[in-house]
Amino acid sequence: MTEPATQPATQPATQTATPSAFPGGPGLFRLDPGTAHLNHGSYGAVPLPVQQAQEALRAEAHADPDAFFNSVSDRLALARARIAAHLGADPEGIAFIANATEGANLALDAIPLADGDEILVTDHGYGTVVAAAARRAPVTTVALDPHLPDEDAVRETVLAALTPRTKVALLDHVSSPTARLVAGPRLLADLAARGVTTVVDGAHTPGMLARPIAQGADFWFGNLHKWGYAPSGSALLAVAPAHRARVRALAPSWEDHRGFPRSVEYRATADYTGWLAAPEGLDLLERLGAAEVRAHNTALAAYGADLLARIPGFTALPYTEGLPLRALLLPPGLAETRDAASALREEIAAKLRTRVLVWPRQGGGGIRVCGQIYNRPEEYERLAAALPAFLS
Repeated sequence: MTEPATQPATQPATQTATPSAFPGGPGLFRLDPGTAHLNHGSYGAVPLPVQQAQEALRAEAHADPDAFFNSVSDRLALARARIAAHLGADPEGIAFIANATEGANLALDAIPLADGDEILVTDHGYGTVVAAAARRAPVTTVALDPHLPDEDAVRETVLAALTPRTKVALLDHVSSPTARLVAGPRLLADLAARGVTTVVDGAHTPGMLARPIAQGADFWFGNLHKWGYAPSGSALLAVAPAHRARVRALAPSWEDHRGFPRSVEYRATADYTGWLAAPEGLDLLERLGAAEVRAHNTALAAYGADLLARIPGFTALPYTEGLPLRALLLPPGLAETRDAASALREEIAAKLRTRVLVWPRQGGGGIRVCGQIYNRPEEYERLAAALPAFLS
């Protein structure tokens, strides 16, 4: 798999071309038109055709619960096969899960750890995923300077932090706050050569990358409900063949004797309709033209980031080419703690009717904008025009 390349940040001298609207894009969603939703990467948004498919499945379950639940394990296998065909995956090597945090716990439980073993994480890692590692072994946290210029610099920084006690490396595929590639193929190969088991958080990659499962990872997990247009609570865990026999569901079920992936997917009386409807999201992406959607979303995110980079005190960060999300650093003194970042995010939402991600960092936090087919260039323009006075 060829991964996107990281590009240095540039402070543009002239404004980039205004992207065109995606035909019919906003009409596919039920989003409040009075708010600019520039934060698709956090929770996603479910298109109407996928909502309708899930509603039909719920009606079926309500009409005959016995028939629905007695057949659900086999139906999940069929849905999983459809997902695998989209992602280029082995359908017996992936399992439906609820979210990335569950994936991290399932993966880490399947790795034998002895006294003295350590888990390497980065300071870009998602909080609950890093917390899952810290529950199981001492962690070494690698500080990834957001200004690192490219993928090679990230790779060298991670490798330099390894110690003889490093048993596991838990890495973002694409980092959530800074929107750049971390667990690229070369880094994963280098870690494997050193005997380090790799667990990759691919929360953003399904639907965003043409081949989203990290090549060479021992474990990978990713959300379908972000860029894959699936219902909320739809995600995948992918496990290399050597580890599958050790993966156990977090709670025992009547499918335990079947082993991975069915033992992980079956949860007795639960709402499976999101997982069963999840293939509809990737089907829709293909009907819209996956390459065209990705190009449109990437262009919108770049347009928004270029506008924000003109605000005094904002600093554009190096980015991974071809991704529909971009990050910038805020002026010093803003969003330096988690509480301050959350407060600023909610102030922007309340006063500017705009949803963005604000993330904390000592010395000045960051802001991330995303592009999706329901977004319009004027939403980024309004944000860029209002922010300077709002932050002064």
